[in-house]
Amino acid sequence: METLGAQDASFLFLETPRNPMHVGSVMIFENDPPPFDDLVAHMATKLPLVPRYRQKVRFVPLRLSRPVWIDDPDFRLEYHLRHTALPKPGGERELLNLASRIFSQMLDRSKPLWESWLVEGLEHGRWAVINKVHHAMVDGVSGMDLTATILSLTPEIPAFEPPEPWTPEPEPSGWRLGTTLAAKQPADIARAIASGARHPGRFIEGATNALRGVSVLAPLLRPHDTSLTGPTGSHRRFTWAHASLDDVKAIRRAAGGTVNDVVLAAISGGFRELLLSRGEAIEGTSIRSMVPVSVRSEQEKDTYNNRVSTLFVDLPVGIADPLERLAHIHEQMEKFKKSGRAVAADTLVGLTGFAPPLLLDMAGRLIAHSPVATFDTVTTNIPGPQFPLYLLGRPMREIVPFVPINARLRTTVGIFSYNGGMTFGINSDYDTVPDVDVLAAGIEGGVLELLKAAP
Repeated sequence: METLGAQDASFLFLETPRNPMHVGSVMIFENDPPPFDDLVAHMATKLPLVPRYRQKVRFVPLRLSRPVWIDDPDFRLEYHLRHTALPKPGGERELLNLASRIFSQMLDRSKPLWESWLVEGLEHGRWAVINKVHHAMVDGVSGMDLTATILSLTPEIPAFEPPEPWTPEPEPSGWRLGTTLAAKQPADIARAIASGARHPGRFIEGATNALRGVSVLAPLLRPHDTSLTGPTGSHRRFTWAHASLDDVKAIRRAAGGTVNDVVLAAISGGFRELLLSRGEAIEGTSIRSMVPVSVRSEQEKDTYNNRVSTLFVDLPVGIADPLERLAHIHEQMEKFKKSGRAVAADTLVGLTGFAPPLLLDMAGRLIAHSPVATFDTVTTNIPGPQFPLYLLGRPMREIVPFVPINARLRTTVGIFSYNGGMTFGINSDYDTVPDVDVLAAGIEGGVLELLKAAP
């Protein structure tokens, strides 16, 4: 029985049927698909490496403590692994429609919070795997670690050995959960206070960072007057854009900045095209993106908790010149590095660990239904391996990330680099963003115009 961290619990409290809080990916493979039974057997051998995949969430009565992870006594791998096929011609549109429907559906909270779909019928003899995993289980960076457990570095097909029998721990009663965890929380707070007394310097530093974080977040509480925010429905449109990692690195070398700066500049170009196509006045304006950044330490790299902080970056959609957009973003990111804002935001996340779970739940619901949007989109860049990976001997061609939308946010962009390529997974509200393909084409065009303009 393990208590969820404050940040992990917040992803559950934020979730509504209209706004599911899972992350995901679409992995596309070459060659004929493997037999479904082989995929089941392969995954069964990997489950001991990811114990969370056989655990479910239990909410504590009266919200006396945060939810806990417990073993699922009714776990069945065949429930979480699904098998389907695309209608002909099995092109990109058919795959996108399927992924959009799968990502629109909320995961069953009575079971472990993940699903994987083997998808046959892609054109050119390809096939795909669509993954969904709840954000409470894992953040984007460690999520790629989970995916990597079923992938291999070589095309050799592994031998399937029967996995060792797994016996779940008995499921605790609601009474035991409430009394055990309610008694534990004051002890955790007392230990934190005692630690602060023994190390006053650390306590003062943490308080200073927390105050700095409040000052950073305070200006964000203002509405944005663009069509990128507003009420959303319960269905999603998912699409993607592509770029060459070599092109992005060439732009970085020629024009300065980092790979992430170049990516954000290209995305700014995409949103500029989207807003201009809608006839919105954007000259001299910007939109705000929440940019998650990993603060996972080297010691935490093999854990599956969330260690993510946030920066808020103004994307200069009102600047026509692509190199000026890149310079504007680079200047912001340099200021963030010098100001320690990511550390400050992470300190605030840490402080929520002492908030009563009922208040966390209420706060999550207030944020989910807030009439004021504090930012316009989310853009998260996940570095991946620059060498080929295989699943049951079949080479993976590309992987496209899925980032959820929530509250009044209508569009998110996830970026993943793999084996020399870069994919932009674009998630949007089905009803209010019918023109999401304009954004995808604008991002690809944003990379090309930067490449053309770079000295």
